[in-house]
Amino acid sequence: MIALCDGVEIGYDDVGTGMPVAFIHGFPHNRALWAPQVSALVDRARCIAPDLRGFGESSTHGPFSMDQFADDVAMLLRSLGIDRAVVAGLSMGGYVAFALWRRHRSLVRALVLADTKAGADSEEGRAKRLALIEVARTRGSGAVADGQITGMIGKSTREKRPALIDDVHRMLASAPVDGIVGALEAMMNRMDSTPTLATIDVPTLVVVGAEDVLTPVGESEFLHQAIRGSRLEVIEHAGHVSNLERPAAFNHVLSEFLAALDYA
Repeated sequence: MIALCDGVEIGYDDVGTGMPVAFIHGFPHNRALWAPQVSALVDRARCIAPDLRGFGESSTHGPFSMDQFADDVAMLLRSLGIDRAVVAGLSMGGYVAFALWRRHRSLVRALVLADTKAGADSEEGRAKRLALIEVARTRGSGAVADGQITGMIGKSTREKRPALIDDVHRMLASAPVDGIVGALEAMMNRMDSTPTLATIDVPTLVVVGAEDVLTPVGESEFLHQAIRGSRLEVIEHAGHVSNLERPAAFNHVLSEFLAALDYA
């Protein structure tokens, strides 16, 4: 489906009934990232999975920033008549979730922060993003996918599930260059969300793949320690896209978390 939000087309899925859950994908993914969760939860939750601007079926023009991504998601949810939702963000989607909390707090029923971190980019990190922007502009999305795929997927998955590597590579390679560049610039310029953590007072689940090399387990442990009352779950034998690599394990902890919200 496509929604028009302030002149921007946002592609999204909206399936199921029950507690609304908004799934926000990472970089350079699209909403297909969350297919294993949407299909598993459709009988117990209303699952909304948007394509962030620049990706999937959404418009590819800017401005690009974490605040703008958050505003787009908020506009979509409100256009669907949703006043409060569980917000689940993976990697860059976690950065968007932090921005949603700061800018649209009343919309956030609970948070799921998967394979993400609070801190802003280091100088080294910014340099890597600038280099990737150059790759995208000169060699295209396929070259970006080639450079990202190894870090995106854990060692165990690479050894045992080659078909998933191909699926994820296709997703990365399908991202429009304008979206890749815009999102990289948005991540480079994002604010440090560390001070935000102490303000989070809704139920929060932190999930991370044990083999995640892009946002290692220590980053999630930091989130868990800084967000009062949060729950930390480490998914063994999974890397950065832990929800795709070990979907049954991820869905189990997510379902438990959502079930507890029913009684909160």
